[in-house]
Amino acid sequence: MSAPFLLFLRAAMTLSLYGFMVWAFLLLWRSLKTQSELLRMRKTPPLALSFINSAGNLRTRHYRNPEITLGRDPHSDLYLENETVSAQHARLSYHHGQWWLEDLHSKNGTLLNDNDVTTATIVVNNDKICCGKAEVNVRFALDDLSPNTREI
Repeated sequence: MSAPFLLFLRAAMTLSLYGFMVWAFLLLWRSLKTQSELLRMRKTPPLALSFINSAGNLRTRHYRNPEITLGRDPHSDLYLENETVSAQHARLSYHHGQWWLEDLHSKNGTLLNDNDVTTATIVVNNDKICCGKAEVNVRFALDDLSPNTREI
């Protein structure tokens, strides 16, 4: 074989290798771009929590955060003014496409529809969350509150 033919063969192999690498990087870039767009579109659904405050008025708070803490601590997302409620009483978190409620080792426990919450539990629209000694009721609602969720 002649030297010019081997040189041509080496150049062709080098170009094909670089072409393959460019194709692989473009494929990875497209995949990454598609995944980032899918993650951007997945947002936390709006949430409304209703409760009766210490003055006896029905209050509603709207959230778009993926994690909401309930408790007596003024820095909690939902401040519940009651001595039977722990400072960091419970947490609502959105993951795997659903809202989950977990008790944060509170002293007086958390109830979901009159059942003890011992592990993270799925919460659905119009569920009733009781913090403390069943004195503080919080109504869980997706989007806006419908007329039948006004009762606590």
